[in-house]
Amino acid sequence: MASLEARLRSRFAAVRLPDAPDTDSFLNQRGKEFVAAVTSGRVGVSDQLMDALPNLKAIINFGVGYDTTNIDSVRSRGLILSNTPDVLTDCVADTAVGALIDVMRSLSAADRYIRRGDWLAKGNFPLTRRVSGTTVGILGLGRIGLAIAHRLAGFNIHVAYHNRNRRADVPYPYVDSVIALAARSDILIVAASGGDSSRGLISAEVLDALGPDGFLVNVARGSIVNEAALVDSLAHHRIAGAGLDTFVNEPHVPAELLSLDNVVVLPHVGSGTQETREAMAELVLQNLFQFLADGTLVTPVTSP
Repeated sequence: MASLEARLRSRFAAVRLPDAPDTDSFLNQRGKEFVAAVTSGRVGVSDQLMDALPNLKAIINFGVGYDTTNIDSVRSRGLILSNTPDVLTDCVADTAVGALIDVMRSLSAADRYIRRGDWLAKGNFPLTRRVSGTTVGILGLGRIGLAIAHRLAGFNIHVAYHNRNRRADVPYPYVDSVIALAARSDILIVAASGGDSSRGLISAEVLDALGPDGFLVNVARGSIVNEAALVDSLAHHRIAGAGLDTFVNEPHVPAELLSLDNVVVLPHVGSGTQETREAMAELVLQNLFQFLADGTLVTPVTSP
């Protein structure tokens, strides 16, 4: 955020890392000066950058996801890492429900239908799918997944979930595999954490289990979905549709998806409201203030 960068510059004399080809010369000359790195979940701090910042102590992440930073490298170097949990939960959950309704009721497609003049030329828009009373499987029943589940209650939707571990504090049935969850769901919502352990978790097998009447909604990391398998499943009607807020190689979106009316594509806007981004920025600043004051973080992911 430009406003966050301006506040970092004015309060902390923060320096923006130059883009290539100036990166290496800058780090060679000034890399030893920096004790904290502020980054975003989309960019992260690479192992090479950690190596070039020998006095780095803290990585402060704008975003709840931090899979673009190697957490094992952070721990092995004795660094601390923060993220911005909780403050974006509601807006991401809202986006998930919005994408679900949009793709099942074809709202964006219907909008395009009118704009093309098809209502006049071709008549009524094709029938769509009912949202209320369906079964939704949530992959990742953490803060965001639980907020999604709470919202779906108003639609009389039946919720099931799969996590690394069963939760004892929720009323929803636990399903012991992603494939089994997909098989029992009309809609599969991905709200799991990114990283190597979840990479490609939504595989061709999972999509086949979801089936030709099933929908996929992803508001987590794009890397969790096998994108090639998803494109193939959509192109050959092996699933009914998808609502996607994230992609593997952002901002690049597979061209095959852009011509499909049963796909809603969003430019990673899950937390993209003014209120939430300001709250995320404030939490970044709080983490940086506290680190510089006493060496700790307000919302730590790792400890020294």
